[in-house]
Amino acid sequence: MTDRFDCYYCRDNLHGKKYVKKEDKHVCTKCFDKLCANTCAECKRAIGADAKELHHKNRHWHEDCFRCAKCYKPLANEPFCARDDGKIMCGKCSSREDGNRCQGCYKVVMPGSQNVEYKNKVWHEECFTCFECKQPIRTQSFLAKGDDIYCAPCHDKKFAKKCYHCKQPITSGGISYQDQPWHSECFKCSTCSKPLAGTRFTSHDNHVYCVDCYKTDVAKKCHGCKNPITGFGHGTNVVNYEGYAWHEYCFNCKKCCLSLANKRFVINGDHIYCPDCAKKL
Repeated sequence: MTDRFDCYYCRDNLHGKKYVKKEDKHVCTKCFDKLCANTCAECKRAIGADAKELHHKNRHWHEDCFRCAKCYKPLANEPFCARDDGKIMCGKCSSREDGNRCQGCYKVVMPGSQNVEYKNKVWHEECFTCFECKQPIRTQSFLAKGDDIYCAPCHDKKFAKKCYHCKQPITSGGISYQDQPWHSECFKCSTCSKPLAGTRFTSHDNHVYCVDCYKTDVAKKCHGCKNPITGFGHGTNVVNYEGYAWHEYCFNCKKCCLSLANKRFVINGDHIYCPDCAKKL
């Protein structure tokens, strides 16, 4: 006589029938579904003996229920990530959920994608744009003003000092004259165009001149010695009278050579005289 082979719970004979072995106990499918089956973590229904079951860390799913919580992609044969909140996600959705977010569009910056990192923040490459012209910076140099990013041309146009002469931005170097900024190459003699940075120069009627051009083309001529009155070197003081000008050291009595600066004098023709010498003429 054949030994009985019964279900542990209902004692039905299992010979020739489908059964499940559960913890060393033989259980018919009906009892297994009713008494032993695990509950699916997704649909909350029993995972019957005829269903394919998947499990991870003491949780169980029907094969069809084991899907990404975000995009619902089946994960039975795919890499997946179990999040702290219990959700199961595919790798792509998990990266989107947990990854760094772009400061431009606030979408997740996917690992391996083209991006820009600056001051512990991250942007998609196409989102890292100039605040002014809205064009992507990419490989260009850029400058920051507060929280805003500018490409170099826009930054110079908006914030750089403008040259007093050409009105264009001064991006580097430059000089200052009378509290006005100049490009070094723009600060040149108005007559001969000689660069004046680092040299002696003078100004007249809002124009700057090298010493030679000022002497030749601009400076008044001394009525005494006929040389230009430049204000350089010896004799910087000038005497002006009725449209004429003299070096102070040339403003002397024609007869006795007495200096007449700050003294009474008499003009006779093209010459000046002290009062005493004028009486003798």
